[in-house]
Amino acid sequence: MLVVGEALVDLVQRADGSRHEAPGGSPANVALTLGRLGRHPQLLTSLGDDDRGRAVLGWLEGSGVRVTGVGADRTSTAMAVLDATGAATYEFDLAWEVDVTLAGPADVLHVGSIAAVIEPGASAVLRLVEERRDNATITFDPNIRPALIDDAGAARARVEQLVGLADVVKVSDEDLRWVRPDQSLSEAAADWLALGPAAVVVTLGGEGAFALTAAGRVSILAPLVTVVDTVGAGDTFMGALIDGLIDADVVGADRRAALRELPLGVLERIMRRSADAAAITVSRPGADPPTRAELAAAAAAA
Repeated sequence: MLVVGEALVDLVQRADGSRHEAPGGSPANVALTLGRLGRHPQLLTSLGDDDRGRAVLGWLEGSGVRVTGVGADRTSTAMAVLDATGAATYEFDLAWEVDVTLAGPADVLHVGSIAAVIEPGASAVLRLVEERRDNATITFDPNIRPALIDDAGAARARVEQLVGLADVVKVSDEDLRWVRPDQSLSEAAADWLALGPAAVVVTLGGEGAFALTAAGRVSILAPLVTVVDTVGAGDTFMGALIDGLIDADVVGADRRAALRELPLGVLERIMRRSADAAAITVSRPGADPPTRAELAAAAAAA
């Protein structure tokens, strides 16, 4: 598994006025989730040689993630301001670039978020996706950060270019509405499916998720949970989704036909498990996805 994208430090300000720092970044969170589920992904990213960068590196390597990439003049930060419900809004101080020559072999390539649309780096990410599609399953989560986007039209075009190259797309309802503001979620997801992916999965926060494939539509409800904050929830869902597809033996370019023929019942089980993983993450502060053992224990207790 190869994950490409930003790793940073979340500067979290809670509704009660308290603050703390925690490692994060959407692709880094996906890699962390995969590591905690027993995989050994490579994260290709950019970190500063500073205290924050070392903290992020230790956080990732402690969960089995192999981190490679270029050094930046500082480690990126995201100011996450939480409201009374635990939902976060973000302000960024970003230092992002990528050296794709450091990308190792992989049966799954995951891209998304800032790295997919912000230069320098976004064009290199696109080229890597184009090059690796002959060998790997491509997964994509736009995880859009509008505050960083100067040209919304260009960003929407790049997102949909990557949708067309991806095998599996996971997108939040908020992001899908941002890209396709004049359509319903179902219409927009159907249009994205027609661009080429085998599956488009739309997450709906506390309302659950639905997915479209050539075989039809499947919907799930979210588990009931007390929300501490939502930081990393969608990334946990994405990482667990990839993990489930690996378990179903439908990853790798040579398994593309099997992925397209994945029964809806199997996809539903994978999505339920992904939602269970996200529910654990939102029940505790910060991007703190479950281990495989924690996820199995939660399923057994349900």
